[in-house]
Amino acid sequence: MATHSKRVLQAIAVTCELTGTQLSEAAARVFADDLAKYPEEQVLGSLSRCRREVRSKLTLADVIGRLDDGRPTPEQAWAMIPRDEGVTVVMTEDMAQAWGIARPLLDEGDQVAARMAFLESYRSIVMQARDAGVKPKWFPSIGHDKNGREAPLLDAVRKGLLKSDQVVGLLPHREDPTNEVLQLVEHLAKQITVTAQD
Repeated sequence: MATHSKRVLQAIAVTCELTGTQLSEAAARVFADDLAKYPEEQVLGSLSRCRREVRSKLTLADVIGRLDDGRPTPEQAWAMIPRDEGVTVVMTEDMAQAWGIARPLLDEGDQVAARMAFLESYRSIVMQARDAGVKPKWFPSIGHDKNGREAPLLDAVRKGLLKSDQVVGLLPHREDPTNEVLQLVEHLAKQITVTAQD
């Protein structure tokens, strides 16, 4: 813990200096203590982002909001939300909650208000989840277009967001026994990985 505190304190001090934020040594220690529940590398990565992105005084919310814990950023999450019920996507529970708040506004045709409601809700939901130490939970949202399911599902398997057995039975036009479908998913996911590396 001592090493963690020293590294984080140094990073906080540098970030504060570059953002024009004044913190006493005691305040910096409290700042570091508030961040101690998060993995050190995530905190250091977030402070690095803050040095590049924050244009006003540094806040705890600035740091927590930039933690890379596998969750999409608010803008990424908004872009991932399907606007068409035919589309299959893989999303987090945080995204689904925020979408539930924003969707009525989009249904009314107010794109701007829907986006703002989503971003605000998502930030709040993610902040609460991170404070509680809840990891992101991904799940497939299956659209009615069967032909559009395979690519997003296999991509999610390749990225480690879903396990192979989670997508078995969701792929279209597959009448193979379950174990053969599982082998197919794993084989295709490996192919995608090799292609991405090339």
